[in-house]
Amino acid sequence: MTVRDAVAADLEEICALIEEHAVYEGRDDLKLDRAEMGGFLFGPDPKAWVLIAEPPGEPGVVAGFAFCSWNFSTWEARPGIWLDDLFVRPAHRRHGLGRALLDELAARTPGRVEWDMQEGNERAEAFYGQLGAEPVPGWVRYRWRPRHVR
Repeated sequence: MTVRDAVAADLEEICALIEEHAVYEGRDDLKLDRAEMGGFLFGPDPKAWVLIAEPPGEPGVVAGFAFCSWNFSTWEARPGIWLDDLFVRPAHRRHGLGRALLDELAARTPGRVEWDMQEGNERAEAFYGQLGAEPVPGWVRYRWRPRHVR
């Protein structure tokens, strides 16, 4: 199996994976603006990056992805990775691709790899538990969308 950095030619597959993941999670209405996403991922000042998983013996077939950005822990004094999305297409599951994506992320940082998981996702919880990952006790995630003055 191959895990590689996404390139601009992967943009359509990346957006399709995100939309497929949304449908899998019950959100059928998500449609991404390809041009805008392309700018965020491959423009002059990228805001995120993507790893692509290809199944063994099938070069060029996009089976899954990890959508990430860098973060920094002041208390650990080192960079880490925020994993915003991890998705492997159902036809390619149970072949180690999710683990390969996470192993590659771990190899890219001296810090921690962190992510959110939707409550009630027992399969994901079991998978992450097999990795040795644990929920972060005592922390609550907040989200703020400030209004921008125009």
